[in-house]
Amino acid sequence: MAGNPVASLVEALAGGSVEVVDLTQPLSEKTPVIRLPEPFVNTPGLRVHEISAYDDRGPAWAWNWLEIGEHVGTHFDAPIHWITGRDGLDVSQVSPQHLVAPAAVIDRSAEAAEDPDYLLTVDDVRAFESEHGPLPEGGWLLLRTGWDARAHDEELFLNAGSGRPQSPGFDVECARWIAEESPLVGVGVETVGIDAGMAGEFDPPFPVHYYLLGAGKYGITQLANLAELPPAGALLVVAPLKLVGGTGSPIRAFALVPRG
Repeated sequence: MAGNPVASLVEALAGGSVEVVDLTQPLSEKTPVIRLPEPFVNTPGLRVHEISAYDDRGPAWAWNWLEIGEHVGTHFDAPIHWITGRDGLDVSQVSPQHLVAPAAVIDRSAEAAEDPDYLLTVDDVRAFESEHGPLPEGGWLLLRTGWDARAHDEELFLNAGSGRPQSPGFDVECARWIAEESPLVGVGVETVGIDAGMAGEFDPPFPVHYYLLGAGKYGITQLANLAELPPAGALLVVAPLKLVGGTGSPIRAFALVPRG
């Protein structure tokens, strides 16, 4: 087994020098779902329908069928989710190498606590790189804002009491730079969508969707526990359904984190 990297990883997991961190919010009928204004049609959340529960319908088993939108809970955005990526990949076509990849974590939780409309800039990313090294080739940028602490309460999470949603995200130039110039394959956020709450007012509207998915890259939303990840050195594992024609999928997301 000497020199076997998989065996080394198994040993590290068993010994505790590598920890598995769950980055997924619980998925239930109470999970917050994005709300679009009229005349746009909204996605349904999760509804669970019972088939049988150890009864006359099935005496030795229990199972349910699910009604759910593709973009509910902690979920994956494929390129075809947005009009700029309409000729791109669906969920089933995404390379597994992009679903198991290194992650950089930028912490702007303090800034988002002060300003729910906080926007990450290219200068912020450059400052992060100066301190922690370059963004990982073929990796992910995860934006920590502390928003995961709101996920138990839909009104607090969507934060639209002012008349429009207020949640942190990326500014237009940062979205374009990540899509067109960075070595990343995608971004992940703790909020309900990969764009900031006010992004419908930007030019172009929803620039992370517009640029990132248009460039054939990906997004992950409603992540949890990013506070447990280091700025660099974690391995992200993302597991969407292999849904043919899927524009997105609920996921289970993990990070492998070295502990010394």
